[in-house]
Amino acid sequence: MPRRTYVDSCVLMAAFQGKGTVAYRAMEILDDPNRTLVVSDAVRLELLPKAAYHQNQNESMFYEAVFEVAEFVKWDVSTLHEAYSLASKHGLSALDAIHVATALAAGVDEFVTKEKPTKPMFRVPELTMFSIS
Repeated sequence: MPRRTYVDSCVLMAAFQGKGTVAYRAMEILDDPNRTLVVSDAVRLELLPKAAYHQNQNESMFYEAVFEVAEFVKWDVSTLHEAYSLASKHGLSALDAIHVATALAAGVDEFVTKEKPTKPMFRVPELTMFSIS
């Protein structure tokens, strides 16, 4: 059974930019047939508006292609309340807290990010974190 992997926005950005070892690791995650990718409203919000603003159609198309094959999880008010709680308890930034709360609500097996393991999001014991950095 494939692992359900929440993919942080920075992983998709690294994959699209295609530079260096981090991009290679990001593409390994995205192309892994043993993973079901999970994305959320927060991932869309971080990626698509900026690509649209800069009229980067290739970037938008890349993200949309990932979204088409990924499981999409919507956030709701309870997710935002949980994000507030997680941010208060673990010192997370607002958007990191939303990503983590959404991943927890979706019951993913792991959370993949480009953030370094020293970041506060790695303090959340209920979630298996993996960094491609």
